[in-house]
Amino acid sequence: MGHPASRVTIHMAASLDGFVARKDGRVDWLETSDEFAGGATLEPGFVEAFLKTIDCYVMGSRTYETALGFEAKGFGWSYGDKPTFVLTSRALPRIRDTVELYSGDLAQLVNGRLRPTFRTIWFVGGSVVSAECLRLGLADEVRYSILPVLIGEGIPFFEKLDRDIALHLAEVTAYKSGMVELRYEVQRPSP
Repeated sequence: MGHPASRVTIHMAASLDGFVARKDGRVDWLETSDEFAGGATLEPGFVEAFLKTIDCYVMGSRTYETALGFEAKGFGWSYGDKPTFVLTSRALPRIRDTVELYSGDLAQLVNGRLRPTFRTIWFVGGSVVSAECLRLGLADEVRYSILPVLIGEGIPFFEKLDRDIALHLAEVTAYKSGMVELRYEVQRPSP
């Protein structure tokens, strides 16, 4: 199943009611004003060092378009100079050399190209891509950052899973911002 030292992580931020974006794709609710006195602080040095541990990113086309929108508004490109693979069948602008548009088989991309080359592979959106990653048995862990807000309706974290996916809670971290990060390991079925 690919390079044994590689690790595929699904990571998304979501509202407490399980949505990664509003129905129209907006994520204006990501900035919250909550404060949890007993929480950990996300120090800039820690975040910067942590991001260096990620070798490449995989995302769907709507997530890519959201990232392009953030960059156009002056917020910068969140993925640095890391290789970024965008899963799409549409013609989208390729704004930097590190971005590759991909429309083939997801398992072939992950097991055939990414696992042999990259140690840490992060799926960062969207819900259809994340669900497909789990359905195909490609993910090793799920990191779920829950923000202290309810938005009522929107795009769910995972789009239409067709079966149960067993997880093992490996870590829980509460932050001063009121965000809670859950890290789950994906349980593999017994052979």
